[in-house]
Amino acid sequence: MPLYDYRCTACNSTFELLVRSSLIPVCPSCGSEVLEKRVSMPAPPSQTGGMVERARTQAAREGHFSNYKPSERPRR
Repeated sequence: MPLYDYRCTACNSTFELLVRSSLIPVCPSCGSEVLEKRVSMPAPPSQTGGMVERARTQAAREGHFSNYKPSERPRR
């Protein structure tokens, strides 16, 4: 089920809903079916550079290098 953003034209509230294609969405505030579908914000990438760097710093602090590529691991 996709997640959509809506704006109710009756009460001007905005909300997001998981909607099946067979169902008609209704406003949770007033119950109106007169809704305007809005463009949803895309999800961020699952791994940003900052997240990877924090994980690698934590791994190095704990003494393991599981978050590093083999070519990036220190030679012993």
